[in-house]
Amino acid sequence: MENIESFIQSGILEIYVLGMASAEEVRQVEDMSFAHKEVKRKIEEISETLKTYAESYSKAPNPTIKPLILASIDYEERLKSGEQPVFPPILSNNSTIEDYREWTSRKDMVLPDDFNDIYLKIIGYTPQSSTAIAWLKSETPYEVHTNEHEKFLVLEGTCDIDIDGTIHSLIPGDYLSIPLHAGHVVRVTSHIPCKLILQRVAA
Repeated sequence: MENIESFIQSGILEIYVLGMASAEEVRQVEDMSFAHKEVKRKIEEISETLKTYAESYSKAPNPTIKPLILASIDYEERLKSGEQPVFPPILSNNSTIEDYREWTSRKDMVLPDDFNDIYLKIIGYTPQSSTAIAWLKSETPYEVHTNEHEKFLVLEGTCDIDIDGTIHSLIPGDYLSIPLHAGHVVRVTSHIPCKLILQRVAA
């Protein structure tokens, strides 16, 4: 029994569970596990502890990353195919839906049937600003921007933008700018996806 306890305390079981054991150590652990229930139970305990630890520190990927990457690839492909770069107007309190009709009326600026929660089509990019048509089905993750101003102009549908606990209810034609360092979430309140002009401008 003392030899078994020494084997358990040696650290070899942790190395085995982590997949870092040598072939000889793997053979040794598996032989001991087969012969001694205490060793098998300890391996299961270590595995469960590591799983719990990993789950408690794991973070789900930001759901906006994939749509943004796909939108960037799409924009680059359009430029390679001959689309000329354009520079949509900077959003402001005076912006109207009509200001962006040049892009919103294009046949390729449509929402695919199989989109998930967020879909983007970039319509203009410079190192200082990026502009996209965005569709949201439900809500965005909580975000805080420290080096860029995020601006919205609602085109279709409705949404609530929660900025540090203050709710701004927006309908088509409404504009809103998110202050720097302010936590915010966009929640769709219409039965259809909320379609927006989304713009980020370097601070």
